[in-house]
Amino acid sequence: MAELKDILYKVHLRSVHGSTTVDVNDLQIDSRHVKAGTCFIAVKGVSVDGHAFIAKAVEQGASAIICEQLPEHLKEDVTYVQVANSAEAAGYIANEFFGSVTTQMNVVGVTGTNGKTTIATLLYKLFSGLGYRCGLVSTVQYHVGDKVYPSTHTTPDVINLNSLLKEMYDAGCTYVFMECSSHAIHQHRITGIHFTGALFSNITHDHLDYHKTFDEYIKVKKSFFDGLGKDAFAISNKDDKRGEVMLQNTKAKKLYYGLKNLADFKGKILENGLTGLQMMVNNDEVHFRLIGEFNAYNLLAVYGAAVSMGEDKQKVLQVLSSITGAEGRFDYIISPNHLILGIIDYAHTPDALENVLGTIKKLRRGHEQIITVVGCGGDRDKTKRPVMGEVACELSDKVIFTSDNPRSEDPLEILADMEYGLSSAARRKFISIADRKEAIKTAVSLAKNEDIILIAGKGHEKYQEIKGVKYAFDDKQVLEQMFELLER
Repeated sequence: MAELKDILYKVHLRSVHGSTTVDVNDLQIDSRHVKAGTCFIAVKGVSVDGHAFIAKAVEQGASAIICEQLPEHLKEDVTYVQVANSAEAAGYIANEFFGSVTTQMNVVGVTGTNGKTTIATLLYKLFSGLGYRCGLVSTVQYHVGDKVYPSTHTTPDVINLNSLLKEMYDAGCTYVFMECSSHAIHQHRITGIHFTGALFSNITHDHLDYHKTFDEYIKVKKSFFDGLGKDAFAISNKDDKRGEVMLQNTKAKKLYYGLKNLADFKGKILENGLTGLQMMVNNDEVHFRLIGEFNAYNLLAVYGAAVSMGEDKQKVLQVLSSITGAEGRFDYIISPNHLILGIIDYAHTPDALENVLGTIKKLRRGHEQIITVVGCGGDRDKTKRPVMGEVACELSDKVIFTSDNPRSEDPLEILADMEYGLSSAARRKFISIADRKEAIKTAVSLAKNEDIILIAGKGHEKYQEIKGVKYAFDDKQVLEQMFELLER
């Protein structure tokens, strides 16, 4: 519980109607969960405007209302606070309500198009291995020390996130590693959080259904670094053409990692195979259990963050060398008798798909076929669909286009978008099967001994969303079932 005035002091106020000494025992941005003593924050969302539910919140006992536009009728025993931006205010209010705990922990944010989950997860595993109690906020799951919760979003809503951070602090966590999606940055879900440091992985076309233009997408990512304090560190990918732009206006200490260009944390791949990566990291030769060039970048980012926070370089490399990656990120299984390699990866952007297929091509020892099963999500950026189709066909021997999460769209229309504009060479390589399970079954039936099957797009997800319903579906589990049938 807190007095309203104590959680408002960082907020830009336009007007206040009522007492600011009123007690607040809960925060909500969803009016359905408002009870007596709640401070309801009316946030304008993409499809729903919280201002439409102010009357309902008051009816249910809200003691305070935070809003951009005041309602026509103000109730006497309720305090109304008008602010410039409700979403931004929610960040500061939630941070204060839950005790500003991020000033007492080391919080590291990870942003970029690809690699966020792996980098955040590796940091969590590394610092846990170094003996610290840690928290993790990722697309796959949330960790509070040893306790694990299923994830709802890449970054939770502002109130749930601050509540989770408070739980981490109360559990004795001294480090928190957090994915910071472009949606979360733009919607102020991480506003008010004190970051010890931030990492940038890379940027490619994604979420243009939300941000509309690539320039806007870059601007949002960059704003995260612009907001860091001078006591923080900012680490960026020197090999990404926008890696330096990201840190252009940050007040934080600037550091870079890379494989190609001169960097503070420089890597070189000596060997890249199914058993892992043999690398030079600055002047040390190390073997890592992760596979592929994209993971070499992820490892360098993690190493850089650990060293920036004062950890011993040799201890960091020792622990990192024993760590496996995140679930659904280049996960692989092998059929026992036919030795078919099945890879499950979350790659859902053209660049990520190109990286994964490029890695697979480098792992080929002879004339193994690469068979790719890939789809594109519904209600998301349509411009990437034909590009995904072309990349899959260009870098695979056989391709099956299928459903990802169609959401509200017709799966056949999504497949048609993927097929649109394909080159004549690409058209000879693919078939379309809307049913994802059937597509995986077909891929297995097409595979010969030692061929490689990539199931792309969903990775760790345990569901398939169709017309607003999430049906149980696990790519890895389905592939294992098909391998079992093959062995009978």
